[in-house]
Amino acid sequence: MVSGPANSSSSGSESGRKEPRYKRGEKRVKPPLSEAALRDLALSYAARFASTGARLEAYLARKMRERGVAEDADGRTEAIDIPALVARLVELGYVDDATYARMRARDLGARGYGARRVEQALWAAGVNEGIRADTAPGERSRRRAAVLLAQKRRLGLFGNGREDSADPLARRKAHEKAVAAMLRAGHDYEHVRFILAAPNEAAIEEWLDEAADEEGTDGSW
Repeated sequence: MVSGPANSSSSGSESGRKEPRYKRGEKRVKPPLSEAALRDLALSYAARFASTGARLEAYLARKMRERGVAEDADGRTEAIDIPALVARLVELGYVDDATYARMRARDLGARGYGARRVEQALWAAGVNEGIRADTAPGERSRRRAAVLLAQKRRLGLFGNGREDSADPLARRKAHEKAVAAMLRAGHDYEHVRFILAAPNEAAIEEWLDEAADEEGTDGSW
């Protein structure tokens, strides 16, 4: 008796259709995006990352450019309204620009960055001017962040004595480098000048307390 053909299910699906095979290292091609698939991507992104509406919209637009848009049952390209999708997620509370702004500002302040760098970061993330203004730190927080940076970078009296060098040229270069570092980090020049000229840590503590007394409990990150 002649044996029958081998069972096709061993090399493909039950219908005999072989699944596509990918070589080692070959990138799997993802299918075009439908509106439902794009919504799932948006929800996944919002669940994993703190974001703004503008950043989420940019992410979804990039995914559409990379993968294309799926066709409907009639073979026509689906019309997907990304701004409307993002607006709906904002409405449902999955994306909140104000919450993002507060978190980002606190994080940058805790790392020693000044108000100007915070403003730039929020602007780049698409946070509107009103929220940026509401998130801006008060005087106490500005001073505290500047002191923190000086401590982290070992600048001024927190340093290793380079600004106390007997060589005037070396001393001036060290001072200019410290000023430039603090300005790049977004701090006010008046704050930078005070911290780098402070004779001791007690003077800096008094300077911080002075801002706290004037400001009360408002205006902190």
